[in-house]
Amino acid sequence: MAQEKDTLLGVLRQAGLEGDVDFLRQGLQALMEALMELEVEERVGAGRYQRSPARRNWRNGWRRRGLSTRVGELLLSIPKLRRGSYFPSFLEPRRRAERALLSVVQEAYVLGVSSRKMERLLSALGLEGVSKSRVSRLCAALDRQVEGWRQRPLSGSYPYLWLDATYLKVREGERVLSQALVLALGVREDGEREVLGLEVGPTEEYAFWLEFLRGLVARGLRGVRLVVSDAHQGLRRALEEALVGASWQRCVVHFQRNALARVPRSSWGEVAALLSGIFAQPSLERARRELREVAEGLAPRFPRVAEMLWEAEEDLLAHMAFPRAHWRSLRSTNPLERVHVEIKRRVRVVGVFPNRQAALRLVGAVLMEQQQEWQGMRRYMSPQSLEPLLEVATA
Repeated sequence: MAQEKDTLLGVLRQAGLEGDVDFLRQGLQALMEALMELEVEERVGAGRYQRSPARRNWRNGWRRRGLSTRVGELLLSIPKLRRGSYFPSFLEPRRRAERALLSVVQEAYVLGVSSRKMERLLSALGLEGVSKSRVSRLCAALDRQVEGWRQRPLSGSYPYLWLDATYLKVREGERVLSQALVLALGVREDGEREVLGLEVGPTEEYAFWLEFLRGLVARGLRGVRLVVSDAHQGLRRALEEALVGASWQRCVVHFQRNALARVPRSSWGEVAALLSGIFAQPSLERARRELREVAEGLAPRFPRVAEMLWEAEEDLLAHMAFPRAHWRSLRSTNPLERVHVEIKRRVRVVGVFPNRQAALRLVGAVLMEQQQEWQGMRRYMSPQSLEPLLEVATA
């Protein structure tokens, strides 16, 4: 073991200067390949070129595999075994989304997507020679796994809830339709983030949102003190019915975009600065005063923006009734933006989903991976900062 550590350190020292991207990339690759050797040694029962009565298998060369990381693309040499197969444990979570992509590709092929498009798609995913029977088995296994995760019971309290939607292209019969993908993200009483639910439907209408929210409640969602979302009328109405007693925060980022759409481009910088100043105030009282002063100042030139501010005052400042340490996270749906970026990155490769189930399969796999990554990170909010909310909820 000491010799392996020395070898790894030697590789890292020779990789380059500290802080250089190439150094980080080569160091990460050396670390991953060293970990793979340790895992293979345990699987085989002997080290490389070692004779041992405990040997259970033999090495059989390597296969190359690309891996996208935050420091660039790696090309890993994954050991092969003479009997059975080996896949690195630290890459296992990524296999779920890859299988989902694989199933989307095959379903698209079965439904008659042109061979030229399929070649481009397969090239982008690095997949070739996939049999229909293999894909069918992968689809069934993934569907069970994703559906079990989507319908899992929710336990404990979730003081904060963020809701947002994006749109996917899904084929229905002979038509390609834009379908709404709705997501719910919560912060648990221990400060951890959790993706609570996802659904794909025709539009963001009231009935769709109500069914989605009631499904969360039926699975155990409780203790919600504040919901953060855009000002979609169907969603607002559904919230009032499904989550009685929860306050609502209108996403200030969406509000600012809507406000700027009502002023000339030449005035965007000025108006944006005034609106941002409202939410930078250190107290609710000063924020109210600032909002009214900004509205009065804008009224002569931009009466529609002033009217928007007056009407939305309570909804825009609702987050300020909660602990100040949480304000930045509570005033917009930005906590969901990183999730949307990852979903869109995967969806962009697919283009058009062959059906709704394929969309749920891929997005569900991506979100399960995201949840696993969060579990290895620091808490999103400290449990101590959430205690006042939980005390009020149980009083």
